[in-house]
Amino acid sequence: KLQVNGSSYNLFIEPRRTLLSVLRDDLFLTGTKKVGDQGECGACSVIIDGKLVYACLTLAIACQGKEIQTIESIKDDSRLKAIQKAFIEEDGYQCGFCTPGMLIAGFALLRENSDPTEEEIRLAISGNICRCTGYDMIIDGVLLAARELKESSKAADKPELSTSDKERRT
Repeated sequence: KLQVNGSSYNLFIEPRRTLLSVLRDDLFLTGTKKVGDQGECGACSVIIDGKLVYACLTLAIACQGKEIQTIESIKDDSRLKAIQKAFIEEDGYQCGFCTPGMLIAGFALLRENSDPTEEEIRLAISGNICRCTGYDMIIDGVLLAARELKESSKAADKPELSTSDKERRT
């Protein structure tokens, strides 16, 4: 029994199958990419009980009782939307194959640290390989997302003036 993206799945699988193969082949969650399949690239990154892990190195059977989040589950989160937008603005993707892993790594970082330094971002994405962009544009994208989230958070904290307050100030 696996808890994936808030849904429960009862599966009959061989004990040697990886979480990556179950996500893609049984649950049809293809946002988690299969590239190297040896824990080298990060394209298969998922979040298990709040921790970023490689699905290709994780046995599915070991995930019973744990909450698994894939890129599909966080699509409506404002942090992911900010990172996606910033990646587009900063050209933080080229072929797009590493993008889900990079996005989920950035998401996991911003969930824990809303104001990361460049060094912290480099460390957070260090397990993810991009063969197209270099990393500066990806790092710039996460930095931009953090700034935009911080600004939107400040704006949300400011109380709006009522019509009568506005009239008093004019």
